[in-house]
Amino acid sequence: MSLPDFSQAPARIDTAIDKALAGNRVVGTVVLVAHEGQIIHRRAAGLADSESGRPMREEAIFRLASITKPLVTAAVLLLVREGRLDLHAPVTRYLPAFRPALPDGARPDITVHHLLTHTSGLGYGFLEPADGPYHRLNVSDGLDQPGLGLQENLARLVAAPLAFAPGTGWRYSLGLDVLGGVLEAVEGRGLAEIVHEKVTGPLGLADTDFAVRDTARLATPYADGTPRPVPMAEGIEVPIFGTTARFAPSRILNPKSYPSGGAGMAGTAGDILRFLETLRMGGTPILDPETVELMATDHVGPQAETQGPGWGFGYGSAVLVDPGPTGTPQAPGTLQWGGAYGHSWFIDRANRLSVVALTNTAFEGMSGAFPTEIRNAVYG
Repeated sequence: MSLPDFSQAPARIDTAIDKALAGNRVVGTVVLVAHEGQIIHRRAAGLADSESGRPMREEAIFRLASITKPLVTAAVLLLVREGRLDLHAPVTRYLPAFRPALPDGARPDITVHHLLTHTSGLGYGFLEPADGPYHRLNVSDGLDQPGLGLQENLARLVAAPLAFAPGTGWRYSLGLDVLGGVLEAVEGRGLAEIVHEKVTGPLGLADTDFAVRDTARLATPYADGTPRPVPMAEGIEVPIFGTTARFAPSRILNPKSYPSGGAGMAGTAGDILRFLETLRMGGTPILDPETVELMATDHVGPQAETQGPGWGFGYGSAVLVDPGPTGTPQAPGTLQWGGAYGHSWFIDRANRLSVVALTNTAFEGMSGAFPTEIRNAVYG
């Protein structure tokens, strides 16, 4: 099978970016595309801060939200490879108090595998109605409540009922936040230190961390609005999927905020592209090819529709099983996910392609038209 011709992709991508900016759908963005290991397109466009007129730069630092997940997943799988963690062991082996119940009172075992694949029965508050148990218990999604500690949030989470018995369904969840607690228990140190030693440090991802050292480069976050996006205030609730997600942009700046394994990091587009390319090319120097294949294997089945029809889920991201139902030009085996502050990324290993599109606009940059327009522009 011949590979697509990406030679005209840069012009198409620029057109898509210009359209989104002109339509006031995104405030600013950094888009990077690598093909066969070479960057074929790079562009920073729009504004990092609209109020001051600060232009977007390629070295801008973004609050990453769920782009945190594959980075923490890599750290989890490194401990599995080292024999420090067992994928199929109950989480209570590492966190004895973490045993949430089903509505009937039964307390089934949740495994590391369940947490990695979002098949644990846990959920997210932003996926619940306003009177749901996560809201009643004030469970943080890892995006709000600056200064909240991990043990307090886990105590709130364990008090909420499971949505289903582990392994019997799929629901996007705080599983990676729980795994952050598991890693800390196993290693006896903080998650930020673990991820730096095992993932970001070896890859030279100098700007990707659970804290921001150079705040002058931090992009201001915005929420969808009419006629244009609005700056995110503390505690802002942004509509999504029929409910709302709550954001506290100051969370990343508060050293007492727990390091959310599912949403707590900040970083640059260049750092994320380097990580994606590391996975695409087999994982060296942080992972071995067998572990990368484990990440890229669909563990839940396409019926879960984790990114729409035809998408399953591996470890750290959705996996494209069947492009037919969704009409995507991506090849089977493509890995893809995003981040609530306005981000998307994918790795099409068959086409030797990695794409990262970070914006400072939620939710257009994650689940609006922008990610699809960038994807289609890449393939033409």
